[in-house]
Amino acid sequence: MNDINIIVEEKDGSHTTLLAPTDMSLSLMEFLKGNEYDILATCGGMALCATCHVSVLSGFEKLNPISDDEYAILDTLPGITDTSRLSCQLKLSDEMDGMVVKILGEG
Repeated sequence: MNDINIIVEEKDGSHTTLLAPTDMSLSLMEFLKGNEYDILATCGGMALCATCHVSVLSGFEKLNPISDDEYAILDTLPGITDTSRLSCQLKLSDEMDGMVVKILGEG
C-alpha cells in the first residue's frame, strides 16, 4: 500500500480525510504542512520546539514508542494529553491508516 487515510479533526469538530503517501518518508508534520495546515515547525522537525504538537484521537496504539527526547519536550507543554505526540517524530506508515489527529501546536 502506498497511500493511507489520515483524518484531521478541525477546530470546529468536523473531520477532514486526507490521502497520505507512505513511500516518500514524510513525517506527519511535513504532510500536514503540505496540506496547508497552520503548523509553525520552528525547529524544522528536530523535536525541539513542540509547535507541531498533535493529539492522536484514534490509532495511538499503532505508533512507534515515544522517545525520551520527544517526551522531554512534550512534558513542558500546557495542554498535554495521554495521546500527545510531536508530528515531526511520526513517519507516515501503513500502520497509521485511518488515524485521527487533532493539531494542538501553536500555529
